[in-house]
Formats: sequence, C-alpha cells, structure tokens
Amino acid sequence: MFKKKFLAAMLGTAMVASMLTGCGAASDTGSSDTDTEAATTATTEAAADDTADDATADTADDSSDDSADTADAGGKKVGIAMPTKSLERWNRDGSYLEEQFSSKGYEVSLTYSDNKIDQQVKDIESLIADDVDLLVIAAIDGESLTQVLADAKEEGIPVISYDRLIMNTDAVSYYVSFDNYTVGKLQGEFVRDQLDLDNAEGPFNIEFTAGDPADNNAGFFFNGAYDALKQYIDDGKLVVPSGQTEFDQVATKSWDTATAMTRFQNILGSNYSDGTQLDVALCSNDSTALGVTQAIESDYAGTNSVIITGQDGDEANLANIVDGKQTMTVYKAVANEAVATLDLGIALLKGETPDASLIDASGWSFECAYDTDSYDNGTGKIPSYLLVPTVVTKDNIQTELVDTGYYTMDDDGYPHPTN
Repeated sequence: MFKKKFLAAMLGTAMVASMLTGCGAASDTGSSDTDTEAATTATTEAAADDTADDATADTADDSSDDSADTADAGGKKVGIAMPTKSLERWNRDGSYLEEQFSSKGYEVSLTYSDNKIDQQVKDIESLIADDVDLLVIAAIDGESLTQVLADAKEEGIPVISYDRLIMNTDAVSYYVSFDNYTVGKLQGEFVRDQLDLDNAEGPFNIEFTAGDPADNNAGFFFNGAYDALKQYIDDGKLVVPSGQTEFDQVATKSWDTATAMTRFQNILGSNYSDGTQLDVALCSNDSTALGVTQAIESDYAGTNSVIITGQDGDEANLANIVDGKQTMTVYKAVANEAVATLDLGIALLKGETPDASLIDASGWSFECAYDTDSYDNGTGKIPSYLLVPTVVTKDNIQTELVDTGYYTMDDDGYPHPTN
C-alpha cells in the first residue's frame, strides 16, 4: 500500500509538463479549438491469430513486454469498476482489463454497477475496504465520485480514470482514453466527405443524436462532430429541420437505445412526415445509432438512404453496416486501451511517476499521445494517455476488425467480437 499523501506529490510532479508529446503521428486532443488531423488507424500493426485468446495475447506481448518482464505483482490488488454490462463495449473493457492485470500476477476485483451511481459508489467503497493498491474506474457519472475518491486518496490509492474523465476530485492520478474530440471529428468529416460538402450545392438535412449528459466524453464527441460541420450549417448547406443543435437538446440519458428511438420517432413525425428528405443522422455512438436506425425503419416517410454514424463497433451495429442500414462506426480498440492502462498501472504500483517516456519504454505498437493540457476535471489538468480511433465502414471491416483479430467473420459475412 502507498503511503498517505503519495498521490498529491505524484500529481504535482506529473503535471509540470504543459506540452503535448506523443508516439508516431499522435494528434492534438480534447479542446474545441483543436486542429487534430483524423488518424487512419487505431489497431495493432502485428497480425493477430485466429482465436480471441491469441489475439489478446499478441496485443499484450507486442505492447508491454518491457515493463511486464520487470513487473513484480508482489501480492498487490487491482480494483476495476465498470459502469454496466448492458452496453457491449463495457463487457469488452472489463474483460480485457481483468485479463491484462491477472496475466501479470495481480489479484483483480472487477465490478459492474448496472448504471446505478449509488451502486458504483458502494462498489468502490468495497474495493477500498478490500485494501486494493490501484483503482481503475470508468465512471457512470463523472460528477458523483468526489467523496469516495477522497477516501481513496486518504488511503494513498492511485486512481486511473478509465475512458471517462472523473470530475471535481484531486484524487485522479491519470486519465486513459481515446482522443474523444477526434471521435466526433471523424464522424463529422465522414459526413462532409460522403456528401462532398465542399463542392455539392445542397442543402442537405441532418439531425444529431448525442450521448449521456452524465458522461464527460459525450460533450467531446458531440463538439467534435458539430465543429467539423459548423461551417456548412452556418452557410446553409446543411440544415437541421428540428432546430435541435445544442448538446442538451440532443443528449440521450444513459446512451439508451429505446430513448434514442423514441426521440427520433418524434423528430421524424414533426419534421419529415410530409416526405422531407433526411440525409444524415449523426449519432455519437452505436447504442443510440441502433435506436435511430429502428426509428428510421419504422417511421421515416422518405425513400432515400440515410447516412447514419456510430461509435464502438457493437455487434448489432456492425451487422447493420454489412446490411447497409448504418453507414459507419468509429472503432476504439479497447484491447489497446487495456494494455496502456496495464503499463501505466504497473508503473504506479512500482511507485513511479509516469510521463511521456512511458510510451516509448512500453514499446506500444499502436498510436498514443501523452497530453497534460486538454483535460481539466475541475481541480486541475489531468495527465492523459490518449489513443487514436479509426473509422470502420462496410468496405474496411475485414481489414480493420477481422484481420487484426478483434472480430471473426461468420459464414454469412457478419463480424462477431473475439472476446
């Protein structure tokens, strides 16, 4: 167990740097005025084996051999708190994280909180009481963990904010995620290119569906997409018939599919029932895209094909992409996110203060940037390791998801997660 006050001293050192550094062609991040260039890959360079176990093992072997070889678990415990099992991606995250830390000899306690804030607080309290030496937390509500993490800090337990930034607490040691602004930016740029907005006359009709207001990432996703398309909206080349262009108007509580479907049915009934053409449904993630797709199938009076965006690579959505119902998804290789979290966690458990040098020392084969400027959780800027996502369409599912070992393809041509 770390001594009390370790974390405060560690954060003071970790946040001295203010410049962004990265590996490979790492991008700028997070802030709404970023000039991040859309990355072309978030997958490992090595070819994966045919099975899920082999694919995960290859990622781990390629990415963290240097630090893992010297890691001494020493009976230390890692507590992992995930939001829910109801979204496919969190099952993948939890599984990958548990496997990574367990494979290095750490005792792992993995909890899921059924999207209930009080339950997640209790889960974290139990992990602290169980004397874990490290906490990895994907928060249900980024604003709700201040008190319980104050207890973690008092016990000297470092905290990795995983995928979603935990707000208003100085107990967060580091943030590991994907470049969330770029996720939305990739969606917006995809729409721009599909409609050829720089050359086409238009106008084209677009509607937005965003994520959970309690999820700090949801704002980054929406802002990235909206900023990429704002000039075309301002010029009148893109039109939003519903008038819903603010995050609060288009947000979807808990990223819920049924909620997204009901809202979009109302939008279609109020604005498109006369046959007005809908050209784009820009959805921040796959669970909302699933609901929007269902609404379009049941309630849209038009006959044209609608561009529908998403994020995560959920199985049902990939099937829709194969069938031409959804147009794209932004895939985040969570196996790589787990590897980055493992190497960061090992460094923390060894009493180190990781910085940009962890990227080179770990030898990751995926793109990542170390950022000390973009993510402020209300108590200060949190040093962050940000991975790069990639666009997946029907045309590149095989190369981006199957050939890399993250998914397998069945005899009917539908992809399925290997883990």
